Parts: sequence; structure tokens; C-alpha cells
Amino acid sequence: MNLKEYRQKRDFEGTSEPEGELGATVGSRFVVHKHQARHLHYDFRLEMGGLLKSWAVPKGVPLEPGVRRLAVQVEDHPIEYIDFAGVIPEGQYGAGTVEIWDRGQFELSRQAPGRLEFTLRGEKLSGDYVLIHTDGKNWLLIKRKAGTG
Repeated sequence: MNLKEYRQKRDFEGTSEPEGELGATVGSRFVVHKHQARHLHYDFRLEMGGLLKSWAVPKGVPLEPGVRRLAVQVEDHPIEYIDFAGVIPEGQYGAGTVEIWDRGQFELSRQAPGRLEFTLRGEKLSGDYVLIHTDGKNWLLIKRKAGTG
């Protein structure tokens, strides 16, 4: 885990995004960024191993149990990105408006190769979720039904 790919994609003299450092994980926080780039999507990020593990979710994090959403894993982001909101200028990677849509805490209940199970406690999102790796960078993000954990 490192920030090499994240840094290679950005010109920090041209964007207000944090350059960041690999840091100590402060807790088990999550953030969902609403990102109006070329296409509106949501970036789902979990604080793990001193970084934010990140997935682009084109249709947004599911709110209803049983709903499956494509989540495309993207480069790890620095912990400082958890508080980032603003406009990424034209000509920069990911140009567009980034807003914090939701944030909170998560509790990891299971981590196995290709599978993460966790509970979200956010301002908008709450409940049990699972991320399942399907192929390449593609994952499924599913809100679980109560009592299925």
C-alpha cells in the first residue's frame, strides 16, 4: 500500500487536493464523496492501513437492503482526503466538484481475500454492507438485510 499512483495522477501545484503521507490509521472512519466529474459518481472510502481504500460507485452507495452496486476500485488516497471538499480545476485528473455526501465510522466484521464485511454508522448510511471482488478492479457493494451478518 502506498500513494505512488495517487501522486502520479495529480499536479499538486494545480489542485487543492492533499498530497498526504502514508500515516497511522486514526480510527475506522469512512467518507462518501459526491464527485461531479465528467460523469456524476460517488467515491466510497474506508480508512485502512494508514490510507483510504477507495472505490468509485457510479450509481451511489445502496440505501436499501439487497441492492447491488458496481464499485470500481481506484487508487488509494491519503488519510487527509477524508476531509477534502472543493473544486478540482479543469485540466487536472478528476476535474469537477467534490462534496462530502456522508461520513462516519465503520466496523470491519470480516476481511478475507476478495471480501470485506462491515457496518456503517454515518449521517446518511447505516447498517451492514459487503464488498465482493468480482474481477479486475470491479467489486459489488451490497447493503445486507438486517440479521444476515
